[in-house]
Amino acid sequence: MSGHSKWSTIKRKKGANDAKRGKIFTKLIKEITLAARMGGGDPEGNPRLRSAVVAAKGENMPKENIDRAIKKGTGEMGGAIYEEIMYEGYGPGGIAVLVETMTDNKNRTVADVRHFFAKSGGNLGEFGCVAWMFDKKGTLSVAKGGVTEDALMDLVLEAGGEDVVEEEDSYQIVTAPEAFNDVVDRLEKGGIKFSDAGLVMAPKNSIEVTDEKTARSLLRLLENLEDHDDVQKVHANFDIDDNLMDQLS
Repeated sequence: MSGHSKWSTIKRKKGANDAKRGKIFTKLIKEITLAARMGGGDPEGNPRLRSAVVAAKGENMPKENIDRAIKKGTGEMGGAIYEEIMYEGYGPGGIAVLVETMTDNKNRTVADVRHFFAKSGGNLGEFGCVAWMFDKKGTLSVAKGGVTEDALMDLVLEAGGEDVVEEEDSYQIVTAPEAFNDVVDRLEKGGIKFSDAGLVMAPKNSIEVTDEKTARSLLRLLENLEDHDDVQKVHANFDIDDNLMDQLS
């Protein structure tokens, strides 16, 4: 999980201005809309929609925005039709990168994604070239202070989760995709607040990046990808030492 965890930590430390939050909302609305279109508008009977709604609530998205996105997906309101496409490639230092996109113009999207990879010194690969290096997992973050690690571990394991990993200022919960909603239910019933909830592609193994130039190029690639309107999520199998991270910051 270190690649996903490290990238999440970096983004949290950078903070989010209003423009960034607007992009986050746009991405979440796309996911809610597509999930409702594919599996119906009832979150209780549509696990993907439930996960998307949980993620939206974690970002404090207003309920009316969520309801409107669901209605667009079910056809009760008009909206753009999006297509899901996963791109795979190698970034600086041979780091494997997965890019989840949702687009209404795949020619535009693939051209932009390819440009970002090339600009960083990496390259966009063929379907399947790096996906085998990742496993789908559910993740949630719980801030330290509200619950002890032991109590949280007991709750997570009882709900079918896999692990609780201590980070600098939070605990990261890891679940199998099918146990994600059960863990969410248990946390909500226990009054435990969480954030950064959703499904990710977690690297099976991570590559340590020790060179400052490579690290800068890699982080720039990930930022450029995530800033793109058509990109939903970015996953990579890297780890960067905290001392080097401090230099980059």
